Amino acid sequence: MKEKAFVLATDLDGTLVGDNTALHTLLSYYEESSLDIAIIYITGRHLASSLSLITEENLPQPDILITDVGTAIYTSLSLTEEALWTEKMQSDWYPQKIIRIAENFPLLKRQVLPTDNRISYTVLQNEEVVREFKQALCEENIPHKLIFSSNRDVDILPPNSGKGEALLYVLQNYFHKEVQVLVAGDSGNDVEMLSLGYPSVIVGNAQQELIDMTSHPLLYRASKHFAGGIHEAWLHFFNKNSTSANVACNKETARL
Repeated sequence: MKEKAFVLATDLDGTLVGDNTALHTLLSYYEESSLDIAIIYITGRHLASSLSLITEENLPQPDILITDVGTAIYTSLSLTEEALWTEKMQSDWYPQKIIRIAENFPLLKRQVLPTDNRISYTVLQNEEVVREFKQALCEENIPHKLIFSSNRDVDILPPNSGKGEALLYVLQNYFHKEVQVLVAGDSGNDVEMLSLGYPSVIVGNAQQELIDMTSHPLLYRASKHFAGGIHEAWLHFFNKNSTSANVACNKETARL
């Protein structure tokens, strides 16, 4: 993948997926272009669920698949698990302790997942419960990262994980430093990856937490929804009137 000139790093549900017409238009644009594009899917879904969605929506096979809110990385067309990342995720990770503490908060409904890469709950519009739960984890000195998104989803992750950390890891290890990147998302668990300083897009149908997100020079707020917003941002950053040199220069400026 070192030879790829461009990367689309996108969330799936609510971002790439959600409008079949817009998705078809975006994929047709990529197929007809001469751009050498790598695709990274970054999702809150677990592996089996991600693969099911890729099949159902007839999505292109990704070059890299990042699942479980950035706690697992799969590389190559055979989707081999990235062993060094998995080892990093298992360090300072105590899922059973997290589950035990969560039992004191009956409004948190645990999601059934095939692995304990992350521990996830749903809660109905109750931020106070989420704050109390996080405080309890901190009082017990349990290393973690808690992400509350869509006013409903509570994900507790290993401390050095998340979509942003995972994306940065694969960009640094699998692509050359001049590669041009577009990051796309729609909800709170996308904030970290949208804040890395790369050209990024918040699609038009985004959740409120992204509408309220602090802007940066390379953050584009699309008017179109789902894949249409990605297409809109791609043309904004990478059309024939925008040179790679300008984008690279702006990217460095955004990081200063």
